Amino acid sequence: MNTISYAFAIDLPLPLPEAVDALRAALTAEQMGIVSEVDVQATLKAKLGLDSHPQKLLGICSPKIAHALMGAEPDIAALLPCGGGAAEATPGQTRIVLQDPRVIAAQTDNVDVKSACELARAQLGRVIERLGAHQIA
Repeated sequence: MNTISYAFAIDLPLPLPEAVDALRAALTAEQMGIVSEVDVQATLKAKLGLDSHPQKLLGICSPKIAHALMGAEPDIAALLPCGGGAAEATPGQTRIVLQDPRVIAAQTDNVDVKSACELARAQLGRVIERLGAHQIA
């Protein structure tokens, strides 16, 4: 696992579709999921005529956490779902990045928001651990 100040990151020895499937399974184990998916490669080609490696923008959400966050601070909805991405810049190697919920927590002094973000952060940490099992190839 690699840690960036705003995200968790992990490199998997899998092509993009299989890596996203592995991510989906790891998220499901934490009662989380991918609620939106943008095919960046197709969008860049269609809108800008640019060729790109396979990559996706992912909206990651836990209904329980989202409910807690919006109950504590309704306008926090502007920061949801949490961002994620998957990119296969090298064939057969996909990098997964998941926004650290502390990015959201840093935007408020609301203790309930901070608490929910810490729960989400722990869940995402376990997601990354599960994905780490795919690194052994």
